[in-house]
Parts: sequence; structure tokens; C-alpha cells
Amino acid sequence: MKTTEVKGFIDELLKAYPDKARKNRASHIAVKETAPETGGETAEPSCSTCAIKSNVKSIPGVMTARGCAYAGSKGVVWGPIRDMVHLSHGPVGCGYYSWSTRRNLAQGKPGVDNFVPFQFTSDYQEKDIVYGGAQKLEDICREIKVLFPEAKGISVQSECPIGLIGDDIEASARLMQKELALPVIPVRCEGFRGVSQSLGHHIANDAVRDHVLGKGKLPDPGPYDVAIIGDYNIGGDAWASRKIIEELGLRVVAMWSGDGQIETMKLTHMVKLNLIHCYRSMNYIARHMEEEYNIPWMEYNFFGPTKIEASIRAIAARFDKTIQDNAEKVIAKYRPAMDAVLAKYKSRLDGRKVMLYVGGLRPRHVIGAYEDLGMDIIGTGYEFGHADDYQRTFPQVKEGTVIYDDVTEYEMEEMVKKLRPDLVASGIKEKYVFQKMGFPFRQMHSWDYSGPYHGYDGFPIFARDMDMAVNSPTWKLVKAPWA
Repeated sequence: MKTTEVKGFIDELLKAYPDKARKNRASHIAVKETAPETGGETAEPSCSTCAIKSNVKSIPGVMTARGCAYAGSKGVVWGPIRDMVHLSHGPVGCGYYSWSTRRNLAQGKPGVDNFVPFQFTSDYQEKDIVYGGAQKLEDICREIKVLFPEAKGISVQSECPIGLIGDDIEASARLMQKELALPVIPVRCEGFRGVSQSLGHHIANDAVRDHVLGKGKLPDPGPYDVAIIGDYNIGGDAWASRKIIEELGLRVVAMWSGDGQIETMKLTHMVKLNLIHCYRSMNYIARHMEEEYNIPWMEYNFFGPTKIEASIRAIAARFDKTIQDNAEKVIAKYRPAMDAVLAKYKSRLDGRKVMLYVGGLRPRHVIGAYEDLGMDIIGTGYEFGHADDYQRTFPQVKEGTVIYDDVTEYEMEEMVKKLRPDLVASGIKEKYVFQKMGFPFRQMHSWDYSGPYHGYDGFPIFARDMDMAVNSPTWKLVKAPWA
């Protein structure tokens, strides 16, 4: 469809809303125009459509795919740290939901030095709401110390009722830390805070800053020390990324927080460079370390061979000629394997259209991997993006691409019906709707139980999975029940 046709369709789509809601939602959807209509081919690219409203409250009654601050803290930042017990402090509902909702792989023996697969909840009851739960929290901390003596710390992830009744989890944490000689970290991430899980990331970062960062000392600091921040090891992603970085000759001192450890996180303030994968969830702590410890940071993108090579060179450029020479050797080493993947799958996927709607970094980072396979991104957007996310996204997409923020279920369904993508890549809440509509789908929050997708190890799996989704013969047999 031409850009003008897409814009016209968006205008028609929004007419279903009442006037106030239509005006609100119109500010959250844009169609990229690379040049003014009257400017001609020589005109400078226009960014008039880059202004897209984001990081504001969802309209009540309109379906949203967002999560809450608790989800951002417990489910993203703290939960994947393997050597700590992460206590969902509140009623069992949120505690249960926090269990195994993502595939954050971690080394170690579960229950001994790896607590990622476990569910810990304080199981608040009515009497706790009425009388307070400080004593219950303290008893649980003592129980954790007895049952899991190898745990290196406890994080207290507060759910909504904790903030509503005013329980002083900070006082309990101080008391337990002194009594148990163990870090007990209160995280004020009640779900009602902020407009989405994004504030939960920020709150979690602040808790790391206040209770973890700078508490350790690296015995043998070196010129090639780095930290991987914002990789949550979904399906083994962080391991695939770490492999590349170490092949460059760099030493990974800490990973946050997939397969992470509190003991190595304490050392991060001594690295020479912070490598940020998920900018949205971890830019806060990276900026703090830049200001407080003078540690530079940079984003990297290990989705697809084009972006991998560009990121390897950008990382190497921060170091000396030894690392830069190693970078070219690493690129040369893996290029034949990547060429073989492209030779196998590109002809099968070339020209296929993709619509994305995910969280974190994926709405922009995975674009290059799809394009390496010859696929076209016709729509992308964030569940909880901020203005700087969209500023980074617009240059990555082509003219006529629809950009949407906190898209509603109605909007997404109507756009898919009209734009007819060959693949929808979104989250679990959308998966079964679009599959029932007959559209190939990949669940891009947890790689649909596959992975890794990062790095040289991940791209062959990514290409295979997209091919399986798009070219499965089952779609010829699927008819929407309402069609």
C-alpha cells in the first residue's frame, strides 16, 4: 500500500472511537514519511511523523498488552538473577503469575545456587491486609535462610497491597539483613506505580544502585573488562552474546541480569565499558554508572549478521588494535555459516511482510534480522516505549511503515486484517487470536519456547523458526471461525 493509502486507513480505523478517545489514540499512531510530499527526491528526510505520544496512561476500557511495575521489576530486572531468592511479597496471584513466565535460563543447581525456576510468595491473606505483614515477611526471610543456605541474598518485590496498606518493608529488610548477615533488598515496585512495567525497570535499577552496585572489589581489574547489561538470557541469548564478546578478547565481569549473580553485579562499577542490549530496561543504571564512576556505555544489537557485524566493530572501536583485529577475525570466522543460513532461507522468506508488536528493544532490534532474510517490516511498535525508543526506531524502518504505541487489541486486529502481513510477531496475549485468524505467528517475548535468537548461535534458529511459521502448510487449512 502507498503511504497515503495507509494513512487513510488509519484515519478510518480511528473513527470507531468516541471523539476524545479518537484524538488520544491518533497521537499514538504514525506512518513514516521519509520526505515532504512537495519536496521531491532531493528533499531532506522529514521527521514530522517521529513525534509519537508514548509512556502515558492507557485509556480505561481499551484493551492493552501492558504489564505493571511489579512485572517490570520482578519479571525483568531482578527475577533472572540466579543466586538470590526473589520474594513476590503480597497475595499469591501475582506471585504465581511471576513464576516461569519467561525463559530466563541460568546455570547451577535449582534450589542450591540457582533460584530462577522457583516461585517464592508471601501469600498475603486478609489478616495481613488488616494487621500488616511485617512479622510475616521477617519470618519468611528467616525460613529462606534455613531452607536455602547457599542463597546470596533476598529481594522483596512488593505487590500492590503492600503499598496500599503502608507496610514498612525497608525497616524489615534492614532488620533481617543485620540478623541474617545477608543482603535483603526492598524493591518498592507495587503494580499501580507508573503507567506500565517501564517504571518497574526504573525502580529496580534504583534498588540495584542503592543496595548492590559498588559493594564489591574486583581483585585483578584489566583494560578489557566489560559488563553485559539488559540481556535476560531468554532461550540462552546471553550465553550466545557472551561467546562473541569473549572471542573478541574482552572479559565479561558481570551479566545483568540473565544468568546473573549478585556477587558479580557488585563489581560492575569497575568495568571499562557497559554493553547495553535492552536500552529501555537498563539505561537508568548505565547513565548512573557513567555519572558516578565515569564508565561509558553503548548499545549493541546481536540480531542478524548485519547488525552483529556492525555491533562487533562498534564495540571493538572502543578498545585497542588487538581487539579491533580480533573483531575482523571473528567476523570472518562466522561469515560462511551466516551465508549458508541466508542461502537456505532467504529465497523462502524474501519479500514476506512482517508486523511487530513487542516490548523492550525488540520492535527495533529485530528489524535487521528480518531484513537479512529479505523480509519487510510494515508495522512495528512498543508496549511501553518512551520517546527515545521511537527516535531510535524511525530511522530503522522504511517509508509507509506504521508505528504504533500501546496499540489496542482492536487496532492491531484491524491493521492485520487490512495490511495482510505474512507474519505477526508479538506476545502471548496476541498469539492465539492471530493464529485463529489464519496468520502465521511467532511469540517474540520468549521466542515461542525456542532460542537463542541472539548472536551467531541464534541467527540460524531465528531463520529456521520464521521459515517454519511462514511456510507451514497448515495455514492453508486454517479458516477463521467467524470468516
